[in-house]
Amino acid sequence: MKLLEDRIRRDGRILPGDVIKVDSFLNHLIDVELVSACADEWYNIYKDMGVTKILTIEASGIALASITATKFSVPVLFAKKTRSSNLSQRVLSTKVVSYTHGQSYDVIVSRDYIKKEDKILIIDDFLANGSALRALVTLAEKAGATVLGIGIAVEKVYQGGGEDIRRRGYRIDSLAKIKSVDVESGIEFYE
Repeated sequence: MKLLEDRIRRDGRILPGDVIKVDSFLNHLIDVELVSACADEWYNIYKDMGVTKILTIEASGIALASITATKFSVPVLFAKKTRSSNLSQRVLSTKVVSYTHGQSYDVIVSRDYIKKEDKILIIDDFLANGSALRALVTLAEKAGATVLGIGIAVEKVYQGGGEDIRRRGYRIDSLAKIKSVDVESGIEFYE
């Protein structure tokens, strides 16, 4: 998606550790028009597939997932990284290792909110090594739900997470696919 790629080139920042900061428009300060354009792309791909729920992980994916959900008129379910006292005891959980934060989390969803008859569209902001995405797929599988596909705003293809998920038979529609990142030469996208 050229609009997203252009914005990453203009406002994205490359940090040490191969981190690409897009927090000034995608996942902290949110450009709602840009996110809505991303949601339109995913809607056009999945509109005839019977999506019943959008699944994401807290916190960066919630804005993208919420705006996407408005296009489908379906609810958003986000996997929590901490168990709150008011969360049902009936939960599904799995582990995720955060590339950005460098720590491991148990991610949790209530069994009350994900059912075997659900047709899930997973939405997230980034795909790098695939840990968060594998966790979301695992939660949907544990519930017996069908994962129709996965919408990713920015995929760092060279880190292999997407390849692993695709090999498992899941469709991934990434709007900006990064081929390489270099502090001096910048970000190179796949055509």
